[in-house]
Amino acid sequence: MSYASNDEVRGVLIQAGSERVLLPNATVAEVMSRVAVEPIPGAPAWMAGQIAWHGWNVPLLAFARFSGLGEETLTANNKVVVLKALGGNPDLPYFALLTASFPQLIAVPRDGLLADASEESLPQGVHMRVLLGEQSALLPDLDAVEAAITQSLAA
Repeated sequence: MSYASNDEVRGVLIQAGSERVLLPNATVAEVMSRVAVEPIPGAPAWMAGQIAWHGWNVPLLAFARFSGLGEETLTANNKVVVLKALGGNPDLPYFALLTASFPQLIAVPRDGLLADASEESLPQGVHMRVLLGEQSALLPDLDAVEAAITQSLAA
């Protein structure tokens, strides 16, 4: 068993529409497949529904739809990534993201995480675009995502 050194950032790459999204490994609680999703009446289109997880009703977000990067549709083969919410809201300790393929665990050298400043503006819910070798990925603004979920559930 090898642990990432302080020179590495551990992350989980998921597919969101046409983009890859890099999630901090420390926020990932569980990855699941074939999860029953219940619709949330009156929720925005980017809220795919909610899942039952360890006694919690966890809101499920379609990140590509939320950030305008394309459409994600609910299929039987979707994977769900449950994330620890960091906002301190006792009613929302977790939320989940929908992804079409199994997430990929990666270790990125801390100095290998380079910001790609070529874009004028970033999509909603995106903190920055980073370059991972030849490919790029989006770092989500999890605080903004969490705030949007909290706001839409309160509505």
